Amino acid sequence: MINEFGWWGMGLGPMFMLLFFGVFIFGLATLIRWLSAESSTRQAREKTAVEIVQERYARGEMDRQEYEQKMQDLGPRP
Repeated sequence: MINEFGWWGMGLGPMFMLLFFGVFIFGLATLIRWLSAESSTRQAREKTAVEIVQERYARGEMDRQEYEQKMQDLGPRP
């Protein structure tokens, strides 16, 4: 086998193996990154208006009067 390819065969084999594993690891990392970004955007979309108002009140972005008015505007809670 070495006679057919000479020294090229011995040098290109490991190089292609490293290239293959590099592409595989890069693809795997990209897939994991994409899946984690998708799950975080899905969680952000699932928040209800009531939850957003409660979070804003908890952070101190609105006073009690504004909080109660917004909760009243949103209607009765289930």
